[in-house]
Amino acid sequence: MELKALYREIVNEHNLHPSHKKKLAGATMTLEGVNPSCGDDIELQLLIKDGVIEDAAFNGSGCAISQASCDMMCDRIIGEKEEDALALAQNFMGMIKGTATDEQIETLDESAALKDISHMPARVKCAVLGWRTMSEMVEKLNAEGVDTASATAQNSDACGICATNSAAVCKPDCQGCCSEPSKKDPEGKA
Repeated sequence: MELKALYREIVNEHNLHPSHKKKLAGATMTLEGVNPSCGDDIELQLLIKDGVIEDAAFNGSGCAISQASCDMMCDRIIGEKEEDALALAQNFMGMIKGTATDEQIETLDESAALKDISHMPARVKCAVLGWRTMSEMVEKLNAEGVDTASATAQNSDACGICATNSAAVCKPDCQGCCSEPSKKDPEGKA
């Protein structure tokens, strides 16, 4: 089988049969990622304990590239330390920009199937959406000094926004500290 055909098969499999497209019970953090140029809209959920990503899932809709990329990313980051997941995201971004070494690309496992996206500028934002959202989540978690234990303890049904940003307006169905009326968005927008 030709390498490009194999890559297409991997992307199709992750798009049609994603193993991580589900609601993640007990998620430490949840963050919405949006790519308005293509209509991709994901909600990424991570379960982080003691600095290790124990589980990852996503929900939402979008093109085949965004959905497959997010599923492959979840596969790759589960079991990784936060800093290692961020390094993988940098490797992925480098691959898309054409600056990553072969060794860096090899660390991406199946996500390397998206290497040729760099030649399709309209699809780049689709491919990086999950990785960008994950990086933003982990960086916020670290920058705001919120440890994963306290973020989880607030309420496992929390959307996660209030756990990392006290000024945030959360989704109406959030069951965490966002259930305070002053933090709810009356129009249902995060």
